[in-house]
Amino acid sequence: MAKVVKGRMSAQIEGDFVVFMIGMRPNKVWMPNKWLPVAKPMATMQKALLEHPELGCLAIRNWMGFTTLSVQYWRSFEHLDTFARDKSLPHLEPWREFNRRVRDSGDVGIWHETYVVKAGNYEAVYGNMPRFGLAQAGEHVKAGGVGNTAARRIGATDTDDPAVETY
Repeated sequence: MAKVVKGRMSAQIEGDFVVFMIGMRPNKVWMPNKWLPVAKPMATMQKALLEHPELGCLAIRNWMGFTTLSVQYWRSFEHLDTFARDKSLPHLEPWREFNRRVRDSGDVGIWHETYVVKAGNYEAVYGNMPRFGLAQAGEHVKAGGVGNTAARRIGATDTDDPAVETY
């Protein structure tokens, strides 16, 4: 289990970055022959990303449920796009295979969302949490150092007057 960091922490990351969320949903759970071939390559892809930081993936966190969710932090959209399209990397062939086997069948749903975040246009707070999310991708810093309120941390105000006492 990850070590809990007591107190209020925040995250800092230098420059622009990308938040990429991706997942799948077995629409016909009784047909694992359709959705397992979609799910299995994700582990290979993520292993490659974690073993090769030069590919630009900064951190990954996965949640499993009926609809899966993987939140990934990338250095840039160019890094993400290169990973998706490069024939020598482990994404392009599973993407092609999905399109050949199940794209139009309705048996398996896939989804992703991509957000390009400009430097300073984010805020984060973690209370009594292990290093998580953006703090895992960037720096894990004391929240008071970057602001006690969400509005201050994201730069929406110059004041830093919290509505409740911070710890």
